[in-house]
Amino acid sequence: MRLLSDLDETMGAHSYPATTEEVIEEYGDLELELPNGNETLETVLSRLDSETFEHHEDLRLAAMSAMSNNAIGRKGYSDRDPSCIGEDGHEQISF
Repeated sequence: MRLLSDLDETMGAHSYPATTEEVIEEYGDLELELPNGNETLETVLSRLDSETFEHHEDLRLAAMSAMSNNAIGRKGYSDRDPSCIGEDGHEQISF
């Protein structure tokens, strides 16, 4: 995912296991470029409880789960999901 490419590159070289506090201390100022702004890794990880990451993929998944709404494009938008039962749904547009 393009969103976390800087994190993947940096964290892939780090030795594991690593705690949340260790990651924040060493890499907290890493800027993550989001579609609607930027956040530091410290800001993202501070939303979570302290944990120990066994692998960089664990850290990546934790960071993805803690990102703000700035990480998504149009909030609530999906052109693929059907409407829920009882909702009018989206008007289809033909290109």
